[in-house]
Amino acid sequence: MKILTAEQLREADSYTITNEPISPINLMERAAEACTHWITEHFSKETHFVVISGMGNNGGDGLAIARQLLNKGYRVETFIVPFFSKASESFLTNKMRLEKSSTPIAIKEADDINITQIDNKDVVIIDAILGSGLSKPVDGKLAEVIQKINSLHLPIIAIDIPSGLAMEDNTEFDKKNIIRANFTLTFETPKLSFLFVDNAENVGEFVILNIGIDKKFLSEQKSSNYWVTKDMIAQIFNHRTRFSHKGTYGHALLIAGSYGKMGAAVLGAKSCLRSGVGLLTTHIPKCGYDILQTSVPEAMVVTDEEEQEFSGAKNISNFNAIGIGPGIGISEKAAKGLKILIQEASVNMVLDADALNILSENKTWLSFLKPESIITPHPGEFARLDGKSSTAFEAYNKQREFAIKHGIYVILKGAYTSIAMPGGDVYFNSTGNPGMATAGSGDTLTGIILGLLAQGYSPRHAAVLGVYIHGLAGDIASQEWGENSLLAEDITNCLGKAFQYIES
Repeated sequence: MKILTAEQLREADSYTITNEPISPINLMERAAEACTHWITEHFSKETHFVVISGMGNNGGDGLAIARQLLNKGYRVETFIVPFFSKASESFLTNKMRLEKSSTPIAIKEADDINITQIDNKDVVIIDAILGSGLSKPVDGKLAEVIQKINSLHLPIIAIDIPSGLAMEDNTEFDKKNIIRANFTLTFETPKLSFLFVDNAENVGEFVILNIGIDKKFLSEQKSSNYWVTKDMIAQIFNHRTRFSHKGTYGHALLIAGSYGKMGAAVLGAKSCLRSGVGLLTTHIPKCGYDILQTSVPEAMVVTDEEEQEFSGAKNISNFNAIGIGPGIGISEKAAKGLKILIQEASVNMVLDADALNILSENKTWLSFLKPESIITPHPGEFARLDGKSSTAFEAYNKQREFAIKHGIYVILKGAYTSIAMPGGDVYFNSTGNPGMATAGSGDTLTGIILGLLAQGYSPRHAAVLGVYIHGLAGDIASQEWGENSLLAEDITNCLGKAFQYIES
């Protein structure tokens, strides 16, 4: 799914209106119906809704929702924020419809009341003040209204986008002048700003609603940002054939572990095997031999010349893909071994953890990486590679530029893990949960991506599929063990169900 700009979404509305065809007011009614359906599915009739609307099309959405909720028997109050030079035609039409609805309702102006006096018993606020066309920070009386709404500390449902939030860059925006929503009901595609940690308290949980915008038109729009969906994953997933054998699915080499960190090698090896790889060889220090042979009997083991750490891998020509980093340490010997490996390797690689920490201390070695290599840093590791960022939007731009500059794939782990491509595209992942913020979770991701690379997936597809299936397995695991108790091995143990879901 493409993540589009405000202008592209306006054009999509216009195209749908002209070519479906449908009138603007009926398209707005359809959008309101989608919102009302979600609201009534999640809130009981005891809920008291307070709809606060602006005077543009977002305000028109709010008034239409208010009328529909009234017709379904909900208690609704409506306030209009009057600090606008003019009202949109659709807003005026929905205002008239609300005033003439069968259930009497008083429409008040937000500046004529003290918003802080709203009876907060069972109240949920519906924010429909400003939509996706915001181009500058909110200030003045409108900012005061938003601040008063936030000060109520009531549940808030934002329509399309929280009022005061820009669709992309909010660097210059004052956070106190942006609605703090618990839920955001957005239309057709997420907004880029929803995916940045800086805006999490404003967006809350966002839900993408289909309002019938022309899908062909949306798919034809140019975008460098994508939201990864199950449909997208289904298109790149390779099904097994009846006459395939283990050789069909590749031979992976995982270089991992050191004294005290053999768990990283175990976790990476297990997830690699669960990803479907045909053969796996693990390269580990001698001290981990018994651990690997006992913990992962399906994996073959070769030991390093060193007893307790990685110093170099020999005979790497027989592998289809190589993964390195989990638990290898950052000693001088490990660094030397990594440098030689990335200079000599001719197959696709994924690098994580200590491999990235070594590169951050030897940045000139980045030029040795094979084109289309994959790196999987968390924010701290990426900051060591490319410098700290003051905002998530800045980090997003740095990640994209880093991928282009070095011709590699950069997977920046976190909520909505982002995957920057060498060509400049960025994919945001839709699976995963906070329970995955646990030791070893990154090692399992490395193993999954390594396994996919060895099976013949392109680095692009291995990165996108690997991140998605990792998050999906984490979601399945959280349903059984909960987020607080989730372990990295739980993610691996749920990979089978995750693959079954993709195939369904």
